[in-house]
Amino acid sequence: MLELTILMPCLNEAETLAICIEKAKGFLARTGIDGEVLISDNGSTDGSREIAEAHGARVVLAPRRGNGIALSTGIAAAKGRFVIMGDSDDSYDFSRLDGFVEALRGGADLVMGNRFRGGIEPGAMPFLHRYLGNPVLSFIGRVLYGAPVGDFQCGLRGFSRDKILALNLITEQLEFCPEMVMRAAMAGLKIVEVPTTLKPDGRSRKPHLRTWHDGWRHLKLLLTFAPFSLFLYPGLLLLGLGSLLFLPLLFTPVSLGGVTLDTGTMIFAATFIITGFQLVWFHALARLFAVRMSLLPTSERFEALRARLSVEAACQVGAVFLVMAVLATLGSVGFWAAHDFGPLQPGTMTRIASLVAVLGALGMQSVTNGFLWGLLNQKSPVAAMDHPAGVPTVQKA
Repeated sequence: MLELTILMPCLNEAETLAICIEKAKGFLARTGIDGEVLISDNGSTDGSREIAEAHGARVVLAPRRGNGIALSTGIAAAKGRFVIMGDSDDSYDFSRLDGFVEALRGGADLVMGNRFRGGIEPGAMPFLHRYLGNPVLSFIGRVLYGAPVGDFQCGLRGFSRDKILALNLITEQLEFCPEMVMRAAMAGLKIVEVPTTLKPDGRSRKPHLRTWHDGWRHLKLLLTFAPFSLFLYPGLLLLGLGSLLFLPLLFTPVSLGGVTLDTGTMIFAATFIITGFQLVWFHALARLFAVRMSLLPTSERFEALRARLSVEAACQVGAVFLVMAVLATLGSVGFWAAHDFGPLQPGTMTRIASLVAVLGALGMQSVTNGFLWGLLNQKSPVAAMDHPAGVPTVQKA
């Protein structure tokens, strides 16, 4: 096996491909590294493949269009123990990869370039990307996944080929790059950054990137793989806030300074409780599905929950809530009968109805979500659905 593969995805890059290959070959020659230059072609029609072969690069053909497809094809075909990948538009300098190789040799599993630390030449990055899109998406990635990366979208990065292949990355478009960082962080791989420069690309045509479309896809990916932040934490917040407001209002209006909280607030609180409870369930169901599909790592805490939670347990909890709803209904009817079915104090029936609605909703949610949990937890004859023994386990749930 070679030590290094310098990988470039390519889709009609005839204008810049040759100079990128020559810079990469020059780097290998200068450093004496045993390596190769690999072009993963994504369906070029401008002679890019012929240019690559003429300049001594090895070419593999991606089976279909998509930046992620081109990269995953190239990584699988790479002969190097380490891979450094970057765009073939001459915006990255392939002759200056020393920092990446040094970090990889030092034990890093993923080495990310940071353009904000290395320098961005005028005109190299659109204003919105530089001051809004990249900083915001990178901040969200650091918060949600704890990845020590200041430039999630940097296309120039190096990694241990085997470690990245083991992540089983699934995205096929530009989200492949942030998915690599997210999944590496969740798997506990060692991630470091090195400064890198970015200059305007050498192409005369517009880049493939679409600002708002691809920005939304990156954000969607960041949230999709974060069931804690998307479901659990908002759910617990709504559940706690709703309970804090709902329980005191069951009996009487509450005055806070010059503001009186009454049945209107109680209806909002009931909505918070029902929504929050369902979000907590969504987290459990999403985590179960993701673990079974090897999209997220499991944990000791989650496996303990998985062992204890069953359809029967969920139905028992649901039955308790439903019985309480029936008792609250019967109690309210008895209370009203004791007053000869006459008028009650304002808001009394609204309070009772809100209580019954909350208890009934929690009961039905417990039962129905319990059955869905049981369905997702069934043993499957399809190997891809089975939870493999090799899925990494982390201590923090």
